[in-house]
Amino acid sequence: METVKYLRKSLKIAFPLLLGGMILWWMYRDFDWNALWQALNKGMDWTWMWLSMPFGILAQVLRAFRWRQALSPLDEHPRLLTSVNSIFLSYASSLVIPRVGEVLRCGVLKKYEGTSFTKAIGTVVTERVMDTLVMLVFSSMAVLLQIRVFSIFLSETGVGFEEILGRFSATGYWVTAVCLLVLVVSLFSVAKRLAWFSKTKGVLKNVVDGILSLRDIRHIPLYIMYSVGIWVAYFLHFYLTFFCFSYTADLGVTAALIAFIVGSFAVLVPTPNGAGPWHFAVKTVLVLYGVSESDGVMFVLIVHTLQTLLVVLLGLYAAGVLAFTRTKHY
Repeated sequence: METVKYLRKSLKIAFPLLLGGMILWWMYRDFDWNALWQALNKGMDWTWMWLSMPFGILAQVLRAFRWRQALSPLDEHPRLLTSVNSIFLSYASSLVIPRVGEVLRCGVLKKYEGTSFTKAIGTVVTERVMDTLVMLVFSSMAVLLQIRVFSIFLSETGVGFEEILGRFSATGYWVTAVCLLVLVVSLFSVAKRLAWFSKTKGVLKNVVDGILSLRDIRHIPLYIMYSVGIWVAYFLHFYLTFFCFSYTADLGVTAALIAFIVGSFAVLVPTPNGAGPWHFAVKTVLVLYGVSESDGVMFVLIVHTLQTLLVVLLGLYAAGVLAFTRTKHY
């Protein structure tokens, strides 16, 4: 049994890394790495890249503000600095094991603030629901603005409705298989957690209380503003990078919005920070807008790498600060 558990844990770590690595290898197997060095030195405007970075930080800080607001009705009042650092650390840890950050940040509040772990988990579920609603609004805007481009994207990736009953491209078969596998694994994981929760009524009650905490939140408009602000900050974090390169600078905000939405859904495939699926999805959108294949690949590699580096740096900063943070007396 111990061997089986070890293999399962190892697979949870190895599979996302392997999946992301395979997609990246496929995309960059013929890549000119000398061109990357030239782009970093002379081919991009670093001013816009630096301007985009504060919005990546702002999105995570707003997430911490929103989380504290959701915990307040449950009589949980963690310190703001600890909440912010728990978010920073959660994003960085998810680079190693996708989705583990959601659990880790609740553990950080439990350790340093005495916050109920199960109640915190419940509020995280509520956050995911709210994030989904905001993304649906953004997606609707993108589809309505340029439905033609969206339909071409679906067709090119092999997941268009007209392709379901017809023939799939090789990429279509591969993407569909991955999505089905992710869905099965996710459902199995959820079923296991529900089965475990059902054995402990107190635990289940705390989780439910956390999920329903939104009912008792004061200043609901502020909570909504935080939720929208998070995704606006994420979008600006991405959109401003368009001005770093001559071939994306004139594409416009609509193209950036569509690439942002498609990329956001691509990261649902569990790889570190969406590495692989995000590259493929965003590059495909850029090509549909007339960007060359080589330029599109260059764009996603540089932008994703630098934004991931920011997540790593914030995680290291948070780990350092938390190491000197006193545990709250409770």
